[in-house]
Amino acid sequence: MSVRHLGPNWYASVMGTAIIANAGATLPVHVPGLRTACTVVWALSGLMLLALLSARAVHWVRHRDQAKAHLDDPAVAPFYGCLSMALLAVGAGTMLVGQDWIGLRAAIAVDAVLFTAGTLVGLVAAVAIPYLMVVKHEVKPGDASPVWLLPVVAPMVSAAVGPLLVPHLPAGQWQQTMVLACVAMFGLSLMATLVMLPLIFARLVTGPALPLPLTPTLFLVLGPLGQSTTAANKFADVAPTAIQAPYAQSFTAFAVLYGVPVMGFALMWLALAGAMVRRARKNGMGFAMTWWAFTFPVGTCVTGAEGLAAHTGLVAFKWLAVALFVFLVGAWAVAGVQTLRGLVSGRLLAAPAPAPR
Repeated sequence: MSVRHLGPNWYASVMGTAIIANAGATLPVHVPGLRTACTVVWALSGLMLLALLSARAVHWVRHRDQAKAHLDDPAVAPFYGCLSMALLAVGAGTMLVGQDWIGLRAAIAVDAVLFTAGTLVGLVAAVAIPYLMVVKHEVKPGDASPVWLLPVVAPMVSAAVGPLLVPHLPAGQWQQTMVLACVAMFGLSLMATLVMLPLIFARLVTGPALPLPLTPTLFLVLGPLGQSTTAANKFADVAPTAIQAPYAQSFTAFAVLYGVPVMGFALMWLALAGAMVRRARKNGMGFAMTWWAFTFPVGTCVTGAEGLAAHTGLVAFKWLAVALFVFLVGAWAVAGVQTLRGLVSGRLLAAPAPAPR
C-alpha cells in the first residue's frame, strides 16, 4: 500500500483515539470496566502513533517531493500541528491510564519523552506554519478555515497535559517553572486563537461556503475552547503545591471565572457546527478524514466539563461531561469504522481529487 498521499492529517485519528482514554479516565461517574476499556484504547492509540510515525518517515524518505508539496499547500500545512497533539495526547494517556499496565516509573518516562517532543514540535508549528502562510502561501481573504487553528492550538494541549508531570518534578523551582511555562503556552495559544476566530467566522458569514468535506472542521473551533478550559482547571489542581502564595489560590478562581463562560461559548458553537454539519449531510456530504474533527475537539470539552465539575461541585457539569463523552465515543466509533473501510478499499490513500472551484 503506497504512502505517497499519507498526509499529516492522519495524526488526527491518533488524537481522536487517545482522547477517549484521557476523557474516560477522569469521567466524574463510576462505570464498571470503563478504566480497563480506556487503557485498551490508550494502547491502541500508542500502536497507531508508532505505525503513523513509521509510515510518515517512509513518506519523507521516498516521497520527499510530496512531503514538501504538503508544506507548500495552505490547506495541508496546518495539519502538522496534529503531530504535536498526537504525541501529547498519547503521553497524557500514559500517565492517566497507561501506568496501570506499565507502572508509574515507566509511565513518567514515556510521558516525559512524548511531552517534550510534542511541545517542541507544537511550538515550532505555531510559528512556522503562520510564517509560511504570510511569506509563501497564497492565501485569499475568503480562504479562512478552522484548519488554521491546528498549529496554534498545539501549545494549548501542552499547557493542559503538562501539569500531569508537575507532582513528579522536584519541589520548588522545577515545579513552579513547569506550571508557569504551561501558563505561558496557554497565553500564546489563546491569543493566537483570538486572532484566528474572527477570520473564520467572517468567512462563514460573508465568504464562500465551506466545501462539503470541510464542514466537519467547524468542530475544530471547540479544541482551543475545551482545551483552554481543561488547562485552567489543571493549573488549579497543581498550583497549591507548586506555586507560592498569594498566587496559588487565584488559579482556582481563574479556572471557574474563565472556564464557565468559555464552556458556554463552546456549547453555542457546538450547536452551530452541528446544524451546519446536518445541513451538509442533507446536501450529500460523505465520509472524509475530516470526520475525525468530531472526536478530539469534543473530547477537550469533556475534560473541560470534568474540571469544572470538580472545582464548582455542580452536578450540571458532571452530566454535561457524561453527555459529551457519550457523543465522543459514538463519533469515534463512526470515524474509526469508516476509516478502516477506506483503508481496506484503498480510497483514503489514493491521490486526492481536484479541489472544487
